[in-house]
Amino acid sequence: MLRRVEDQRREQLLSDRDRKLQSLLELGQLIGLDLKIDGLLVQIAEKAAEVMGADRCSLFLHDFKTDELWSTVAMGMEGEVIRIPSGAGLAGACFQTGETINLKDAYEDSRFNKAVDLHTGYRTRSLLCMPLRNRAGDVLGVIQLLNKKGGVFTGEDETFLRTFGNHASVFIEMAQLQEARIEVLEESREELRRLNRAKDKALNHLSHELRTPLAIIQGTLRLLRRKLQNAGSLKEWDKSFESMERHMNRLHSIQKDADEIIRSYQKLTSESSQRELGFSIRSETQETVFLYPLVQKVLASTREKARHREIQIFLEGEEDISIVTDPRIVEETLEGLLRNAIENTPDEGRIQIGLRQIRQNIFLKVQDGGIGITDENQRYIFDGLFTTQETDLYSSRKPYDFGAGGKGLDLLRMKAYGQRFGFGLSMESRRCVNLPTDRDICPGKISKCGRCQNTEDCLNSGGSIFSLAFPAEKEDLSERISF
Repeated sequence: MLRRVEDQRREQLLSDRDRKLQSLLELGQLIGLDLKIDGLLVQIAEKAAEVMGADRCSLFLHDFKTDELWSTVAMGMEGEVIRIPSGAGLAGACFQTGETINLKDAYEDSRFNKAVDLHTGYRTRSLLCMPLRNRAGDVLGVIQLLNKKGGVFTGEDETFLRTFGNHASVFIEMAQLQEARIEVLEESREELRRLNRAKDKALNHLSHELRTPLAIIQGTLRLLRRKLQNAGSLKEWDKSFESMERHMNRLHSIQKDADEIIRSYQKLTSESSQRELGFSIRSETQETVFLYPLVQKVLASTREKARHREIQIFLEGEEDISIVTDPRIVEETLEGLLRNAIENTPDEGRIQIGLRQIRQNIFLKVQDGGIGITDENQRYIFDGLFTTQETDLYSSRKPYDFGAGGKGLDLLRMKAYGQRFGFGLSMESRRCVNLPTDRDICPGKISKCGRCQNTEDCLNSGGSIFSLAFPAEKEDLSERISF
């Protein structure tokens, strides 16, 4: 009788092992060619729970961009995406250590997060959590089984789940690679569409920008001929020459800006090539620059140039922070940002400059109370030769005038400088709610606006923030208050 019971037990064990091995074959057949990550995770979790005799299965993958564990297959959460810090709870402990966790009662382990049970109304008892590794041996996530039916998880369960997880990891890695390829292809398509649109608008704008001054110069020359024939007064001649000189300067400025951008990118490409060959690159003009007095200097110059405008400009922040860079580049970049802010802020408006150091970065921000930039135009603002107004409404005015309509090269030059000298340039903007499209025109003075009664109304309706981020000199830094 005892021998018969023992034989039956052996047959049951062999049957269970055969069933588990068969499940590995079924896993590949079940998944087939469907490598969409969400559906794949569901199939793997369902199969694991079925074969292991578990009540539930959770499967978390690591998001290296946010350093979180995420899943759409987590403890009966009905498809909602779960995200937790990569070191939180038992799943996080398993991921961080790469070790298997097998518990008879999860509540006895202090790492277990009881809040999940409270949220779902579920009671976790036995638990088996194991890391999932890719072909390189790196942990890409964890698989977690809950409540073994009829007992607790055994050492044999651990051995099989490890084998099951190795097979599942191959499919997960394949799905992630396919998803990454799709994202790259989509980004390439979007980039091509963006470049084509930017190219078309740039060419149209360049044509408009060059045609206007040339036509005016030609017309002025005709008038001069007539005035010379009629022996007109010198005053009239002076005005004509002044007009010619102003528009010729516009052409010269375009050529100068374009040449400087090209040279900057050429220098950047050359330096990148030298770095690849192992050479150390350091600009001879780099020096320690205290930002606060430098900003004060640029601000004083800017206020003088824009003294005909009714705009308040405030500077606040830390006065003792410094960076190592070319001071000329910082001055030129800040001057461009301030001019851009003034030209987009109506009279009676306000501009705020801020300096802050946060950990290993130093931020210089210029916030204007301007009309803001539409979501569509924000994507092209650093491409150069791009204006935020429709071309037929565009008209160049004097620098620092409201709506002066620059050539669009300043921001492109700043972008090139940032890449070359190692600082970041970013922008966030909200289009004025009263001027939702490029064809809507601001009167240029808050008191003339039919919807904004004061400066605060204007500031709340829209505006832009341009930020420069410089790496701080290496030292022990504590986190400082952001703004």
